Amino acid sequence: MMGFRRLWVAGVVTSSVLLSGQALPEPRKQFGSSVTGAFEGWYENGDGTHGFLVGYYNRNTQQELDIPIGPNNRIDPGGPDLGQPTHFLPSRQFGMFAIPVPKGFTPEDKLTWTIYANGKNTSIPLRLHPDYLISPFSEIAVNNTPPVIRFEEHGASLQGPIATLTNAAVRTASLSEPLALTIWVTDDMKYTSGTNAPMTKARPPVTLVWSKYRGSGSVTFDKTRPVVEQTVATDNANAAFSGKATTNVKFSEAGEYVLHVTANDYSGDGGGGFQCCWTTGLVKVFVNP
Repeated sequence: MMGFRRLWVAGVVTSSVLLSGQALPEPRKQFGSSVTGAFEGWYENGDGTHGFLVGYYNRNTQQELDIPIGPNNRIDPGGPDLGQPTHFLPSRQFGMFAIPVPKGFTPEDKLTWTIYANGKNTSIPLRLHPDYLISPFSEIAVNNTPPVIRFEEHGASLQGPIATLTNAAVRTASLSEPLALTIWVTDDMKYTSGTNAPMTKARPPVTLVWSKYRGSGSVTFDKTRPVVEQTVATDNANAAFSGKATTNVKFSEAGEYVLHVTANDYSGDGGGGFQCCWTTGLVKVFVNP
């Protein structure tokens, strides 16, 4: 298992040359560059099914892009919509969503995510290749596990980078009032990194990052990284850390939106170079005029 280094495919450009993270098709720019899917790897579920863990790399440092589902943002076969984002933040975004893989999917089968942005076309393959088998729910060395998040204090929980539209929470909002979004979180307070190096400075047990995932209008968070305040554990009394955080969000126009949240543990963005341990969740918001 290749779990101690970041595995991702940066893209296939129009010349059909397969490129890795060490051979980018173009340098980073403020504006005008490409967006490429990033295949973090695949994992096994207990019922014989699998999952693809997917992020992306927006090579623009300043430009956020909205690319609707369709010819310019599609996953085939079975798509074009398999739950991927339509709003792309700058730079590298790790493990943003998961794609369920059915039992009949073989190592010879593949999905392809194609993104056309700023006049540039990129595609990546998603396969059940043994070199890309990952363990995003438990890090074997210290048994580190991802944070557990809830969108209701005693509601259903999410653990691991398993964000899909089918398990998204649902909210209703209006243009006239900001929507308050609260997350309850617990964590084991264990630490892992891809280099096995210890933490060099203190950091919060859990950090949250909110972002727009889909929607036609603009989205404004009062805090994209709200501080997780420690609380007394209620649903998991054995958790080493328990807390909650609230952010308020406004929308520029009515319609349907999807918001994304990543909960990182001590290991930080992308698991510090290891495919564990972070959790993702989605919130569908129906905004009324």
